[in-house]
Amino acid sequence: MNKNENTTMSLSTLEQVKLAAQAIYDKKGQNILALDLTALTSVTDYVLVAEGSIGRHNVALANEVIDTLNDLGIKPFKKEGLSDGDWVALDYSDFIVHILKPDLRAFYQIERIWPQAKIIDINLEQIQK
Repeated sequence: MNKNENTTMSLSTLEQVKLAAQAIYDKKGQNILALDLTALTSVTDYVLVAEGSIGRHNVALANEVIDTLNDLGIKPFKKEGLSDGDWVALDYSDFIVHILKPDLRAFYQIERIWPQAKIIDINLEQIQK
């Protein structure tokens, strides 16, 4: 049983991943990719990878994800990288969000760890402001 189950019964893990992706997109995050790992590992079900332009942008993107999901009662179990922003990781247990600077993303290519993972169509929408 997930620790967040009481507050997230109405949202599936995939819907939570999509909300996190939309939050990143709305703050001008780039190269957003969601992977379905449910059949590949027991560590987590989904991985969301994105880029910000610089460390401060990555921190802003991560804070937007945290705030968006926190408003729904969904809190990360662990947060790493918020001090410098080069690579921010948010662990929500059932999914993990990685936000990296472009050079680190290109170097580590973390999405290639699971080459057989299914890419999820997250249908990001431009919000009119």
